[in-house]
Formats: sequence, structure tokens, C-alpha cells
Amino acid sequence: MVLKETLKVKWYWVARFICQVFALLFFRYRVYGRRNIPRAGPFIIAGNHQSFLDPVFHGIGSTRRLLFMARDTLFRSRLFGGLIRSTNAIPVSRDKADIGAIKLVLAELKNGHGVCLYPEGTRTADGKIAALKPGFSLLCRRSKAPVVPTLVDGAFECWPRQRKLFTPGPIVVCFGKPLPPERIRQMSNEELADWLTRTLREMQRVCRLRQGKEPYDYRN
Repeated sequence: MVLKETLKVKWYWVARFICQVFALLFFRYRVYGRRNIPRAGPFIIAGNHQSFLDPVFHGIGSTRRLLFMARDTLFRSRLFGGLIRSTNAIPVSRDKADIGAIKLVLAELKNGHGVCLYPEGTRTADGKIAALKPGFSLLCRRSKAPVVPTLVDGAFECWPRQRKLFTPGPIVVCFGKPLPPERIRQMSNEELADWLTRTLREMQRVCRLRQGKEPYDYRN
């Protein structure tokens, strides 16, 4: 069992290196705010969801190994399902409360690991960050882990959900300042979801302005 886990960890870092090469070949990939990732202990990366490649962009940007939650339909293919499972992805049902997946995530956090979540629940249809669902807030409070708001920008332009294949382009990933568990415990589910929505949208606005891009309009 120890050997199996050791091999799994080593394979994760090999796969991460391969993904780094992939990102360098096809995308002008940049990452900011790595210092905001806790050096030790559990943490939750809560990111916006622009494309199928978001877990790759978040994974190679993180200085620590991550567990990813992926919709269960992605595991129907034995080959692809086995591949993403080997790189720390676990299936989760979007149609119902997946108690088994939640317990596994909490166990990983209890053991001091990092987890990457996409509280929007699905990929954006227009590049904007949707109002986040409060359901993930309960998981955040029970985990007693800091939440790191994390933005990916450019992935929607490179691979929108309406397109079958990606096109090369600039990708930026920004890790924001973590929200400590003490603050999280003081918030309701709705307050935490609202805070994260506003934080990610502001990070997106600043990120796009720095790149000379037009920020998204959230007034409507």
C-alpha cells in the first residue's frame, strides 16, 4: 500500500512536468501569487471554470500536489478515466449530493492535502464568472482549511465550451490571498459564496486590465 501511494505521488509529478511542457508549447502560460499557497497543511483552491484544461493550468501553477473533483461522466471512458484518476481526480455526481466524494475530499484535507474545486459547477458559457453556488461553503467550513481564490484567464478564448478543440493563446493563473478558516466559520453559506464570487470577479477585472483586455461587464 505504501509503495502504491509512493508510485502514485511520483507519477503525479511526472504528469505535472509533461503538462508544463504542453503548456509551454501551446500557450503563453504565466502564473502569479504562488506565495499565497500554504506551504503546509490543508487548503482549498476555489477557481473559476473556463475550459477542460483548467485543472491542468491550476495543477502546474500549484507548488503542491492537488486533488481534483471531476464530473463522473468523464470517467466513462476506461482510458481517459484511468488517466485522470491516476493524477488525483475523483468522480463526483452533479445531479445529486455525492456524499462519498465529499467524505473523500474531507479525508484528504484532514490529512493535510490540497483540493481544487470549481464552485460554479460547470464551464462558463461566455467567459464570465457565474454567481457561485453556496453548497460548497459547507464543505469549506467542515474542512477547517483556508480557501485560496484562484483565477484562470484566457482559457475561455482558447477553448470555449462550444468548440471541439483548443487553439493556442495566452493563459494567466492568479492565486489570491487565502481566506483563513477562522473567517470562514463566521460566514454563512451565502456570505462565503458571495465573497468568493466578488473576489474572483475583481481578480478577473484586474488581470484583464493588466493584459490590455476588456473586462467583463457584470452590471446586468
